[in-house]
Amino acid sequence: MKLTEKTAYLKGLCEGLNLDEQKPEAKLIKEIIALLEDMAITVADLEDECEVLNDYIEEIDEDLGVVEEYLLDDEEDDDYDCCCDDDCFELVCPSCGDTICFDGDIDFDNLVCPACNERFDCECDDDSCSCKASEED
Repeated sequence: MKLTEKTAYLKGLCEGLNLDEQKPEAKLIKEIIALLEDMAITVADLEDECEVLNDYIEEIDEDLGVVEEYLLDDEEDDDYDCCCDDDCFELVCPSCGDTICFDGDIDFDNLVCPACNERFDCECDDDSCSCKASEED
């Protein structure tokens, strides 16, 4: 039974008692029932609004999931593509096989892979590079 139905039942019980309207107790009981009726209506309205908002939040959550999936797919693609400008130099780490994009000044004798933190050396000519893991002393 809903709150509005319960307050209507109480109101009916009160009217069935044939209380003397002039007595303070009867006035108090009627005012309490009127207050309960107003509160029940307010609560019912709030429940309806809450249901609408929950539906709206679920829609937003689903849309956000689609956006997150799209963005994460783009980030995974960026891991494999060199997204640098013309000053970029792309190498493959001989230790872990990860593709690394370097930009700016490169010291080919002291390279460190950001993925595995291993040092490696590269010898490059105009067309290609040959990289090998550095030997520890």
